[in-house]
Order: sequence, then C-alpha cells, then structure tokens
Amino acid sequence: MIHPTGLPVIGDGATLRADAVRNRARLLEAAARIAAERGAAAITMETVAAEAGVGKGTVSRRFGDRNGLLQALLDHSEIRFQEAFLSGPPPLGPGAGAAARLRAFGPAVLRHEHAHRDLYLAAEPAPERRFRVPPKRLRHTHVASLVRVLLPDADADLLAHTLLSSVDVVLVEHLTHDHGMSLDRIETGWHDLLDRLLLPRG
Repeated sequence: MIHPTGLPVIGDGATLRADAVRNRARLLEAAARIAAERGAAAITMETVAAEAGVGKGTVSRRFGDRNGLLQALLDHSEIRFQEAFLSGPPPLGPGAGAAARLRAFGPAVLRHEHAHRDLYLAAEPAPERRFRVPPKRLRHTHVASLVRVLLPDADADLLAHTLLSSVDVVLVEHLTHDHGMSLDRIETGWHDLLDRLLLPRG
C-alpha cells in the first residue's frame, strides 16, 4: 500500500524468496516467544538466534540489528493500525472531515501504542533514527496533511511534530508510570490542544 504522498507503508518491502520468508517467519516466531515469556527487553540477536537454533549472523543478515528485529515484530499490529487511518471507517479513516480525523488520530495512536508499549519502548530507535523509521514518517505525513487542510497558512510540518509529541509512547510511559496520569487525561489533553489550535482567529 502507498500513502497518497507516495510514502510506502509498513510491509511494502522487497519480495523475498520462499525460503527467506520461512526463515524470517521462524526468527520472528522465536522473538515473539521470548517476548511473551520474558518481555521485549530480553530480545537480543543472541537470544533469538539461540531460540531459533541458528547462528547470530543469520539473524543479523535478515534484520540488520536488534532495532530492526523489534521493528519487524511490530509490523503486524502496525499494518493494522495504518490500514485503519488510511482506509478504515471514519472518523479515523477517509469519509470524515480533516478536523474529525485529526481528533480521532491522537487517541488512536495513544491507545494503540499503549496496548503494545513493551515492544514499542524496546524498539525505540536511537535519537538519530527516531524520526526516520517508516511508521513515524507516515504518521507525521498523515497529520501534516490534515493540519494543512485546516490551517493552510500554518507550518504544518512543525505543528504535526508538536501534536504527535503529545502522544509519543516514551512521554506517555513517563506520564502514566512516573506521574500517575491516566490515558483519559492524556487523551483529553490532545483534544484541548486541538481546540486551542483550531480556535477561530478574529
């Protein structure tokens, strides 16, 4: 699937040979078992190789590094989430106005990432790669396109980053774990931010 901007969504990788597909699935199954039994923090190239009964080099060739492996584990749920906001029913998907879609998007990100927070936190890229991974690029492109419709004269790219930062999985974990905030409060904050942003200017 290709986003209207031309940016490919997760899962649009190059076609793999049948044996490569089987090997990839085997490694991901091993990683998923480790995550289920010991948590995402226990997933390393070494533990996955041992669990799958292969050499570490095999895991490295297939996924590059630990972050690539963790990102691949997230692909399935990420694909479903992307389908929801790119082609699913309104208000999150097409068929609703830009404001309604934007209001639905923040809470959807919040709830989706919270449900898979163990993996998202473990897969958090290094600072220099944080905003380059395809899911984050696609979300930013989507939000910026909605902001551009609602506020044609605004810096849509910068505002999109500002909005998305308020429901970032690392920040949400800090707010819920260290400050005892509820997801409902953070969701209300998203709507309050949009209300103030979209307030008629006279």
